Amino acid sequence: MNRFPLWKYVLIGFTLVISFLYTLPNFFGEVPAVQLLPLRASEKVDTALLGQVESALKTANVAYSGMEMTGNSIKVRLANTDLQIKAKDVLQTSLGERYSVALNLVSASPSWLTSIRALPMYLGLDLRGGVHFLLEVDMKAALEKSAIRYQNDFRTELRSDKIRYGRISREGKVVTVHFSTRDQRDAGINKLGTVFSELTFIPEDQADGFTLAAHLKPEEETKVQAFALQQNITTLRNRVNELGVTEPVIQQQGASRIVVQLAGVQDTAKAKDILGRTATLEIRMVDEQADPLAVSQGQVPFGDEIVASREGGSIAVKKDVVLTGDSITDASPGFDNSSGQAAVHINLDGKGARIFKDVTRENVGKRMAILLIEKGRAEAITSPVIREEIGGGRVQITGMESAQEASDVSLLLRAGALAAPMQIVEERTVGPSMGAENIEKGFHSNLWGFLAVTLFMAIYYRVFGLFSSIALAINGFFLIALLSMLQATLTLPGMAAIALTLGMAIDANVLINERIREELRSGATPQAAIHAGYERAWATILDSNLTSLIAGIALFWLGSGPVRGFAVVLCLGILTSMFSAVTVSRAMVNLTYGRQARLAKVSI
Repeated sequence: MNRFPLWKYVLIGFTLVISFLYTLPNFFGEVPAVQLLPLRASEKVDTALLGQVESALKTANVAYSGMEMTGNSIKVRLANTDLQIKAKDVLQTSLGERYSVALNLVSASPSWLTSIRALPMYLGLDLRGGVHFLLEVDMKAALEKSAIRYQNDFRTELRSDKIRYGRISREGKVVTVHFSTRDQRDAGINKLGTVFSELTFIPEDQADGFTLAAHLKPEEETKVQAFALQQNITTLRNRVNELGVTEPVIQQQGASRIVVQLAGVQDTAKAKDILGRTATLEIRMVDEQADPLAVSQGQVPFGDEIVASREGGSIAVKKDVVLTGDSITDASPGFDNSSGQAAVHINLDGKGARIFKDVTRENVGKRMAILLIEKGRAEAITSPVIREEIGGGRVQITGMESAQEASDVSLLLRAGALAAPMQIVEERTVGPSMGAENIEKGFHSNLWGFLAVTLFMAIYYRVFGLFSSIALAINGFFLIALLSMLQATLTLPGMAAIALTLGMAIDANVLINERIREELRSGATPQAAIHAGYERAWATILDSNLTSLIAGIALFWLGSGPVRGFAVVLCLGILTSMFSAVTVSRAMVNLTYGRQARLAKVSI
């Protein structure tokens, strides 16, 4: 009656072993480290760079406990924060400005645990320490940037229909076109009003001529501002990946602000530097008349700019920008059909496609440089000769060294540039010591709560209370193991959810134990009482946990930030408690009492 088949014991044993292994990394803590990564997305870390890092540290007599390549970065483990800061200075000096060296924290788990993907939970800002930024997007600048684009677009449209105009000026977000005659202005209204339906055009007669002022419609201003905010959020997400932050929080706050929380980042200045990085594309014509020897010696021809070429050496390009990354609607990695080399396929918007078509038609036989500008440095990815007019708005950029580089460049082009400048209006740093104190307090609160529950259950339910307490401890292992497997982020609200889950989990055992007591009072034999207690309490346990699970799902669905973290832990805890309270505790009862055919009494 009260015996489990062998497979159930094997299942419970297997889950216990797995839970122990995946819970274990959380007890090793973290050690100081420095993280090295290239500033340019096109550059990759390799074993040669690993050797340079090792040599630089040995020369400076900086002892390190481990070094590893993870992704496109190198992490060096140090024994303490003093060595960490010294290692950062040594590497920054020896490797120059091509690489970013940031302070970080990494798990101290042994390699054999890491090899089976047994990793610790991510810790939130309030537990691990880190930096918190509140950034405000300059919406006025976003509208002005949109107005600058309209200046260039107006020139293109008016010239295409050969409509004469005097000049095009801009004041703030208002673009004004000046005409000599009323007929020219009326023709301009008809043309521009048809093409730019999102604008309101206001004609005005001046003493020295006729003007046409263009304003964005209110609903379009809202769209421009919303787009600027979302593009900046996307760009920031791409930027913070370089800091090696495991679970960054980047979310909108209000109509014009962005919250950025980087747990584990100790170097606030480095975080600011990374967040400010952008990358964009520019297309310029190569100066064919420039003397290559003079260019190699750094002599800049008038009206030109010297940039590094990925093909080797330097080239002189015109300062006039033919096209910018603002005209790019999409960028995706791929391959050149003719050569099979990695390439980036770029789609241009309508206006960009027309400009590109005109430029390629007028410059057949000349070289065009495609520049990737990242952190103020311009590099010519490729400078091909224009063979023919290119229309259709789809452009292919070759010259990529690998498929991964093509993927990185396309990512930068899709969301590399900030749509509008931002300023930091709030900055807060949570030190590692404060995070450690929060962890200690949270751990102790859970521990004392567990001990109090265990003491009560042991006194009130005796042996069955002891079984319930062991099942409760196992439930804690299950929950922490699941959070570690999912690589969830644990915050202070998450620790509160663990304490709540432990309190709720014991309710199921209380229901079972009370049901067994009732069956014994009704005259049932001990074996029958145990069987009935577990079987008849299951429906009540399921109903109560299901309602709690619905509440947890609602919190996750409708909440954000810490509320969602609380909901995740709560929902997982409910699921693990149903298994541990019913299956694990009954396995212990069955092993203790199940084989006794004539059981006289039970300790409950």
